[in-house]
Amino acid sequence: MKIKAVGLLSGGLDSTLAARLILEQDIEVYAINFTSPFHASLLKKPAQGSLDSAVKQLGSLPLKRISLGDEFISVIKNPRHGHGKGMNPCIDCRILTLNRAFVYMREIGGSFIFTGEVLGQRPMSQHRRAISIIDNESGAAGYILRPLSARLLEPTIPEQKGWVDRDKLLAIKGRSRKEQIALAKAKGIYDYPNPAGGCLLTDPHFADRLRDYFAHTGTPDINDINLLTVGRHFRLENGEKIIVARNETECNALKFLCRGKDSLFMPNNFSGPTVLLQGEDKTAAIAMLVKYTHATIPCNGAICCMKGDKCEIIPKNDWNLTL
Repeated sequence: MKIKAVGLLSGGLDSTLAARLILEQDIEVYAINFTSPFHASLLKKPAQGSLDSAVKQLGSLPLKRISLGDEFISVIKNPRHGHGKGMNPCIDCRILTLNRAFVYMREIGGSFIFTGEVLGQRPMSQHRRAISIIDNESGAAGYILRPLSARLLEPTIPEQKGWVDRDKLLAIKGRSRKEQIALAKAKGIYDYPNPAGGCLLTDPHFADRLRDYFAHTGTPDINDINLLTVGRHFRLENGEKIIVARNETECNALKFLCRGKDSLFMPNNFSGPTVLLQGEDKTAAIAMLVKYTHATIPCNGAICCMKGDKCEIIPKNDWNLTL
């Protein structure tokens, strides 16, 4: 019976190469992919094509997709090992995903898990001390193999038991991708994305929005995160929030993301942005819509205010603004 292993597969070059190295040792690989709103937004979807391409190039592996939910929100809000420069809890995030992968490994009767991590590639989570912490706190210490850097690290249980030939693993380190690109060419892997940060939590601008959200929300909800990726955000003195769309795509996104407790303001007979209000200050929301309207507003201009199933048409004379 073949040895089974669970591989964390993002669709990127490193994780695809790691899976190829394990497959070449006649090991049955089960891929697992983790997603969250922090790796994509409503406006910029994850590289699903890259993941599908990786699976295809590896021989149509079994693939399990896991969406990280409210548990991940708790990790982000109060990470045991702190944040990076943004709101990225890289070490705690890795502990969570590897623990989930280890649970899945046991479910399928697997023997170990592996990742595409490269020693020294990411400053917060891919150095020796962080790797040791991650392995121990994930509950999978000894069973996590990193094929691209394995010969620079202590032998794992799969290597010690002879399930994996350590001599066929690699000793890559650092942020350069030259070795990986050369290896991909040698192994016939040509379809892979260019490297990118990917995680919104590392973006300082998004991190500021997330801190503001946590500060004004008693019970954070994973479903609110997409709103943080759309439009211009304004926090009023009374704690209410206004979001102004910047283009047609964002106008449509706000309409899609608007909930029953929110109010949506849209130009009724002129061109302008859609505005979402989380609160009751209609005058402030209308003022923001007018401020970011570049077209001339006609004398009979009106704004449609949607809340739930109700639509209120507010004529220009009732906007209570100094125009």
